[in-house]
Amino acid sequence: MNPTVQTFFDPATFTATHLVIDTDTKIAAIIDPVLDFEPKAGKLSTQSADAVLKTIADQGLTLAYVLETHAHADHLSAGDHIRRLSGARLVIGAAITKVQQVFAPMFDADDVAADGSQFDILLSEGDTLPLGALTISVLHTPGHTPACNTYMIGDAAFVGDTLFMPDYGTARADFPGGDARTLYQSIRRILALPGETRIFVGHDYLPAGRSNYRWETTVAQEASDNIHVHTGTSEDAFVTMREARDKTLAPPTLILPSLQVNIRGGAMPPASPSGKIFLRLPVTLA
Repeated sequence: MNPTVQTFFDPATFTATHLVIDTDTKIAAIIDPVLDFEPKAGKLSTQSADAVLKTIADQGLTLAYVLETHAHADHLSAGDHIRRLSGARLVIGAAITKVQQVFAPMFDADDVAADGSQFDILLSEGDTLPLGALTISVLHTPGHTPACNTYMIGDAAFVGDTLFMPDYGTARADFPGGDARTLYQSIRRILALPGETRIFVGHDYLPAGRSNYRWETTVAQEASDNIHVHTGTSEDAFVTMREARDKTLAPPTLILPSLQVNIRGGAMPPASPSGKIFLRLPVTLA
């Protein structure tokens, strides 16, 4: 019993949103939905999320969950928008509280209780949820962030940003709470799954030599071909590579708006007395 997976790719943020379906019961889950945001104009749109919801309606599906693999730093989550329209429950890793403890003070987000209460379900290692006749099982796979979860559904593993396609490599580990050695250990747990396990990644950045975006691979392909962590790559070698590479990377374009929205489960900050909504931009003086 394996799920059907339909993927919606957002080229603005290079994000793959996965719609996971138990075909027997037509119960579905959305993984990592995108809220469209144009930073230069401060303009929000729900076009991407609404396209997924339309597909769900057109196929007569019932949406049970919105699953967040972690609190994203590169796109705003549409989790709250989808939850309000569909009644689906919003799910994230229980370690989201560690992320909230770091970032709520950064934005003076006094409305954000660092207890995960902005989400409906917090999942830890070994927890399960029913998805129709299927089961969602949780592997806690930190390293990119403390709260990263991999969701196992049938023969499919949804790894978020922990792994990318084999020709692109692995996630950065330099965000607060990230750690390259922890990331390596999490990746090895994923690569210990059966080789035929389908892996669905959260992003694709179209590396040189490839002309089309991809988001599905297998454990066997990752183990043999991943340019950062294929079989034979030692933990120390990976940590040295990952830490050196991370020093060369700029922050994601949407990191500041994304984090202050995503620690709220995809909800906006409270409106000002005038009724306007503001996202804050902390300024660091050199």
